[in-house]
Amino acid sequence: MSDGGFGGGRVKTVCIIQARMASTRLPGKVLLRLGPDTVLDHVLRRAQAVPGVSEVCCAIPDTDDCEAIAAEAMRAGAFVFRGSEGDVLDRYYQAARATNADIILRATSDCPLLDPDICGQVLALRAREDADFATNNMPPSWPHGLDCEVVTFAWLERAAQKADKNFEREHVMPFVRNHSNARKVNLECPGERMDHLRWTLDNARDWAFFEALWPRLPDGPAAYGYETPLAIVAADPSLTAINAGQDRIEGVNKSIRES
Repeated sequence: MSDGGFGGGRVKTVCIIQARMASTRLPGKVLLRLGPDTVLDHVLRRAQAVPGVSEVCCAIPDTDDCEAIAAEAMRAGAFVFRGSEGDVLDRYYQAARATNADIILRATSDCPLLDPDICGQVLALRAREDADFATNNMPPSWPHGLDCEVVTFAWLERAAQKADKNFEREHVMPFVRNHSNARKVNLECPGERMDHLRWTLDNARDWAFFEALWPRLPDGPAAYGYETPLAIVAADPSLTAINAGQDRIEGVNKSIRES
């Protein structure tokens, strides 16, 4: 295992998944069921399958309405951390401290098609290049919903201490992504770009897409690779049409306008 520039000791990599109940466009979406399991369960179990990840943490707001999320996350075998609802950057930072993370893999709980292998490739790319930050969407080329970000604890701490814009606090990584001193690397998808595909759960149209797709997927880890849903939507373009044509970063843009 590469130490990725951390000296001779073993590096602890923690995947931190943010989740909450109070989604404005689709409340309670992470506890909706795709097959017998919840969206959150699918995300957490895929995160646990990422090569190189030592622990999976579900970082939730410290609010009463998130108790059901906490129970579901613990049932799936994740460590639960409760922190600020609005300051998601601080929630991530405190969760990283609580888990003694050296490297943080960030994903969100509304991406039930998260691909463990792609996440592992981003982790490996960061270590190989000894980068401060790695992702697979600078610029976007993968389907929206396979996004992940990797950051060193030092840079997450720096962001938590210095970021002063609302959108930087709400969306966790903008401070690092935009900092000129941060060494950044990106994992591009092989072949043709696929960023026109929308595989994230943000609203009712997205939910309709997943309800139509999920019965066609095999059960368990056999469906973890992105090639499986890709083949299904390629064979039936009506699936992609269900939730096509939406702003990929609507939430980020809204936060920037309101900052």
